[in-house]
Order: sequence, then C-alpha cells, then structure tokens
Amino acid sequence: MNRYPLWKYAILIIALLIGTIYTLPTFFGEAPAVQVASGKVTVKVDDTLVPRIQQALKAANLDADFVELEGTSVRARFSDTDVQIKAKDVISKALNSDPADPSYVVALNLVSRSPQWLKSLHAFPMYLGLDLRGGVHFLLQVDMKSALTKKAEALTGDVRTMLRDKNVRHAGISRDGNNVVVNFRDAETRTKAAALLSDQLPDVQWTPLQSGEDLQLSGALKPKAMIAVQDAALKQNITTLHNRINELGTFEPVIQQQGQDRVVVQLPGVQDTAKAKDIIGRTATLELRMVDDSAEAQAALAGSAAVPFGTERFTERGGVPLIVKRQVIITGDNLNDAQPGFDDHQQPAVHLTVDAKGARIMKDVSRENVGKRMAILLFEKGKGEVVTAPVIRGELGNRFQISGSMSAQEAADTALLLRAGSLAAPMEVIEERTIGPSLGKENIDKGINSVMWGFAAVAVFMCVYYMLFGVFSSLALAFNLLMLVAVLSMLQATLSLPGMAAIALVLGMAIDSNVLINERVREELRAGASPQAAIHAGYERAFATILDSNVTTLIAGVALLAFGSGPVRGFAVVHCLGILTSMFSSVMFSRALVNLWYGRQKKLKALSVGQIWKPAAEAGAVAETAAPASDLKA
Repeated sequence: MNRYPLWKYAILIIALLIGTIYTLPTFFGEAPAVQVASGKVTVKVDDTLVPRIQQALKAANLDADFVELEGTSVRARFSDTDVQIKAKDVISKALNSDPADPSYVVALNLVSRSPQWLKSLHAFPMYLGLDLRGGVHFLLQVDMKSALTKKAEALTGDVRTMLRDKNVRHAGISRDGNNVVVNFRDAETRTKAAALLSDQLPDVQWTPLQSGEDLQLSGALKPKAMIAVQDAALKQNITTLHNRINELGTFEPVIQQQGQDRVVVQLPGVQDTAKAKDIIGRTATLELRMVDDSAEAQAALAGSAAVPFGTERFTERGGVPLIVKRQVIITGDNLNDAQPGFDDHQQPAVHLTVDAKGARIMKDVSRENVGKRMAILLFEKGKGEVVTAPVIRGELGNRFQISGSMSAQEAADTALLLRAGSLAAPMEVIEERTIGPSLGKENIDKGINSVMWGFAAVAVFMCVYYMLFGVFSSLALAFNLLMLVAVLSMLQATLSLPGMAAIALVLGMAIDSNVLINERVREELRAGASPQAAIHAGYERAFATILDSNVTTLIAGVALLAFGSGPVRGFAVVHCLGILTSMFSSVMFSRALVNLWYGRQKKLKALSVGQIWKPAAEAGAVAETAAPASDLKA
C-alpha cells in the first residue's frame, strides 16, 4: 500500500542529482575577466587570437588563470580587478593599432569560477538582475540630420518614379540639402508636375523657382512632417534595438527614450558584455549598391586615376579595395527577413526577403545588370564596409540569396545584423558603463538571509509541530528550493529582487501543501484508520485540494507572465516555476520519504505526526454510549 516502485525512487534520485549539479555553479561565484570580440563584420575571432593575447599578457608580466575561445569571443580570467584593468589596456593596445577605428571590442566582464567539469555539463550560474548584480548601460545619440537626409534621398527617388509613371518630362532631378529640386523646360509642364506632386506627396511643400532660364520646382518637408520623420526614426531605432537585444537572449531589458534624440539601453544580468556592445554599439545601416567595373574605376583602383564621379571607394573582406556607385538601390528599410542557410552547391549563404517596393526595384535593376556585381554595405559610425559583393546571376524578385567565400558562422553573423533591422538613422554610443548593484551588497545579503531565515523558521515549526512528518516536510521543502534554483540556472533566467520575494512566497506555498497532507493524515488517524491506511488516504485525498489550489494560483501567475513587464515579469517567472517544483516536491518527494521510513513496517502501531487532538464533546459522546451497553449485560 505504501511502497514506491524502484523506478519512482530512481526518478527522484536523478532529479536530486541534476538539481545538485546545476545548483553548484551558483555557489562558486564569479571572477573578473577581459572579453575580446569582433568589432567589425569583416573581422572574425578564432583560435589564432588566443596566442596573440597570451603573448601580449606575457610581455606585460600579467598572469591569467586561462585564455580560451568560447563561442565567438575570447575570455581571459584573472585573480583580481587590478590585474583585470591592466590587462584590458594591454590587450587593447596589442589588438587595435588604430584606437579610432578598433577592429576588436575589448570589454571588462565577469566569468564563473565553476570548475571545467561543470562547464562541460553546461551547468552555469543563474543571472542576477540589474538590482542585484548590475549590468550594462548604453546612452545612444540619434543623428536626426541623417534621418532627414535619408528621407530626402527617398523623396528624390519617389518623385522620379511618379513623374515617369505619368509621362511628365523633366530636365533633371537633384537634391539640394534636404530639398528636392526638379528642373523643367517650360512652365506648363512645371504646373502639371506641381499639381501631381502636391496630390501624391501632401507632406511636401512645393515652391516654383527660377534660376536663370531654368524653371525649377523645389520641394521641402513641412515642419509637421519633419517632426514626424524624426519621431518615426527614433521609434524605429528603439524597435530595432529591441530586435537585436532579443537576439542576445537578454531577460528584462530596459530600452527607453531620453529627450528628443537619445535612447537609454540597460541590460541587466548580461555576462557577454562584449557581444552586447558589439551588436548594439555597431548601429549598422544597410545599403545595396552597384559595383563600378568600368575602366575608370579599374584605373582608380590601380592608383593611376582619381575615383570616378558618382562613386566611392570602400574595402571588401580581406582588405581588397572596391569602387561602388553612390546611388542606393535599396536600404534596410525594404528588408523583411534574413536567414542563414546554404546555396545550391551547399555553400553557406544568406537568404534575404524584401518588401514589394524593394522587390520591384531589385527586379528592374537585376534585369539590367546580369553578370555585374552588387555590393552589400554596412555603415557603422559613418564608415562603410562591404560585407559581400556577389555577382547577379539572373533576375531577382522579393526573395534572393547572397553567397561567396563565407563560413557558416559568418553567414549567421551577417544574417543577424540584417534580420535585426536597419536603423532609420545612425546612432553613436556617447556613454557606456557597467552599473553596480543598485541596492548594494548589504541589501543583497538581506534578501538571501530573508529566504534562508524564513526557511529555517518554517522548518523548526514543522519539526516541532509535526515531529517526524515535519522533518519529512522540511526535507521536501529543501528539495523544492534546490530544484527551483536548478531550473532557474538551466533556463539561464534572470533573478531580481522581486524574484527573491517570489522564492520566499513559493516556500510558504510549498509548505502549505505538506500541512494539508499532515493534517489529512491526522484526520484519518482520528477517525480510527490504521497508520498505514492513514498515510495512504492522507496523501490520496489531500492531492485534489493541493492540485486545485496550485492550479488557481498558477493561472494568476501565468496572467502576470503574459501581461506583466519588468519586475512583475521577473516575479511571475519564479512564481510559476516554483509552483511546478512545489507540486513535485511536496507530493512525490515527501511521500517517498514516508514510504521509505514506514512502508516496510507491517505491524505499524503509531505515526510520529504530532499530537492528534480530539474534541472534548466527541470524547464525552463515546463515554455516554458505552455505559448503557454495560447495563444491558447486567
């Protein structure tokens, strides 16, 4: 009746073992480190960087615990923060010959002190939130002038398309600052064009001008439209940052507007600081342009002539110079998706999907330039680099791919930046710092102590009130806490102060389930059931009540998880996970202990479950019914 099969004990032992392994890294703490990651799309981090860093540290007489490649970055761990700061300066000077244009991102970081065998099992400590551990803080400045310039360039292309579609002839379209200037040969055509453009572009103010004998029509954004463009640029940049940070897998990020042209980004609990700075700090904008393969361009590449008019010189992967036309075909605004994959020859490639406007442009341009090269450029901090310059093999539509001499990791990195979205305007990181715990170490210790003292107080009460069954309940409570921390570590969830409050609440809810079980066992004993029957009935009949109470609480927790944000969401994550682990520990684990202790005792006469109180009225009723029975015998 009260014996578990071996497979149930095996499940509990495995759960206990896994919980212990994945909880251990939390107790080892963290050590200061320096992390090196790529600072440009065309620069990749691999094994060859490790000996360069080791050699630089050795020349400066700095000892590192280890220097190793982990993912797409190199981490060097040190004994204390003084050595860490010196090592950062040494590594930066050794790797970045030009500080104004760094090829590598060198950042201070913290890494776990966990032994290697735990890392091999992917056992890592859980993240701590901004209020406990701190995180990374960025202040980004949006270049609003570039947003208006970008809008003017788009208007120039739209005006050219509208006039061509309506067969309105013009003598040339140019851009004067942020104004669009259209030249005409006669006043009648200019009047017709003004009516058309005013109707199609209501946000633009068109003004007739005359320069000598040339008739012109100048278009400028209305003040209200300019404000709308700037607001839209800021909102799009914030959305793009959200997408990029989601790619990092960061929990509870803070991304908010500050003033009219600044964005604050706070990443709590981020350990891969260099990667965060790499992805967010790049603020890259995407452009597709045609490569100039003319004789004049070849002469410019050879250094025997100047760069042809209407072109620019850029650097391709490997440092190869390339002449690219200034005219932009499409920008990142037209890009819907970018995914890494493979081409027909099973070589790494990036698959791109553009919107309807971009598809129409790509179809026209590719049809006229089959066999020519198209450059894909990323502009970071005003400097452009050619990610790749593939040859157009045929007419392109809304879906096409780029491939070439790239690895699978390079294809994934390129797709990440393209997929995360293009910025409506460039942004410059004007402030970067690591935030210390806002509540301080003293408050962190108080939060931990509150959980531990709460656990101790509950355990003492249960042991005194329910005796041996209270010991079983306390052990089940400790098992629940172990499993909760292990699950949080496995999920790499961010634990904040509200999360610690949720842990304390979960402990109270978990012990409540054991109280229900223990009281049910008492009721069965009070009703005259045998000890073994009381154990069986107590667990079986209390389970329905425990399930109902936990399900209703879980529904409330899921609602907080779905609709909450920030600290509320952090509380809900721990709360929901704690309910699930408490159901497992309070029912299955505590009963396993009871079955292990009492299950094999066939002639069990009593249970150590505390004082079984019987109401006085009930005792008197038993005495009254006993007396008449003896009179009948007389």
